[in-house]
Amino acid sequence: MPYIVALTGGIGSGKTTIANEFAKFGVPIVDADIIARQVVEPNTPAIDAIKSHFGKKIITLDGKLNRGLLREIIFSDPNEKRWLNALLHPLIQQETQKQLHQSNYPYVLWVVPLLIENNISHLANRVLVVDVTPEEQIQRTIKRDNISLEQVNNILKAQVSREKRLSYADDVITNHTKDSTIQDKVANLHNKYLSLAK
Repeated sequence: MPYIVALTGGIGSGKTTIANEFAKFGVPIVDADIIARQVVEPNTPAIDAIKSHFGKKIITLDGKLNRGLLREIIFSDPNEKRWLNALLHPLIQQETQKQLHQSNYPYVLWVVPLLIENNISHLANRVLVVDVTPEEQIQRTIKRDNISLEQVNNILKAQVSREKRLSYADDVITNHTKDSTIQDKVANLHNKYLSLAK
């Protein structure tokens, strides 16, 4: 099993940007969001279960999950969110473990947006938090996902506070907009993780 560095951060913090910088060094990336999308692709057992629970409206005409509608439902109803998590988390965990074990690089970057929320930080050797201001999170998310301020605020409320997330961090990388030092920060952390993994 390789050394596991969990990369986490709130919505709009730029986790993908940071992960892509690590990938340039050849670091394998295991991304929980990508896995979460794979487990609900058309004709998977999970999407069938979601359809029978929420009804046909949750599936688009081309057989895909209506993510916008699902997001609205689960962020306004905690019980529905719990139901969905109970269905998807075991599937995501299973695929994650498979991908982590397949790596033959000294360490793996495991990108997990809800690392703290799901109480799984103990599964990593080290936690790297991508940190930005709440204002940056809100601006970026509205721009990227084309959603309302209210929707962003609901998502932020569902995530742990910035303070709590930072309290779990072994390393912190600030990712402010137009930061020209990101590559250097990642290079330093990369070297650190290579030596820790030995």
